[in-house]
Amino acid sequence: MGGRQVLRDKGSSTVEFFLIIPLLFIVLIAGLQVVAAARVKVELHGAVREGARVAATTPDPSRAVDAVVAALDPDMAATTRISVTRPATPGQPAIVSARYLHHVDLLVFPDLAFEISASASMRTEK
Repeated sequence: MGGRQVLRDKGSSTVEFFLIIPLLFIVLIAGLQVVAAARVKVELHGAVREGARVAATTPDPSRAVDAVVAALDPDMAATTRISVTRPATPGQPAIVSARYLHHVDLLVFPDLAFEISASASMRTEK
């Protein structure tokens, strides 16, 4: 009798394991998507900081936009909205901000997307 109980327990453990596998897979994929979104946020923030450096030292806002685009991944740069506010008075902050629509690649939610934004400011020199 004791041997049959062990076999039933092994069988139920196997069934429980295979029932949990899809849940573990979904958690793993969701975790990878969170990491991807964090990477995009860090990249966008670095690019905006680079644009703010250029905006603070040059009077032409288009050069700041070019600096942001150059610092971004080409696929990301094509769809990022960038704005530059640069006052003519030295010592005032030049503000560069960017917005990117990040698409999440989940099988459960194929059309899920959210906006990631970053902003940086530096005091103008000239």
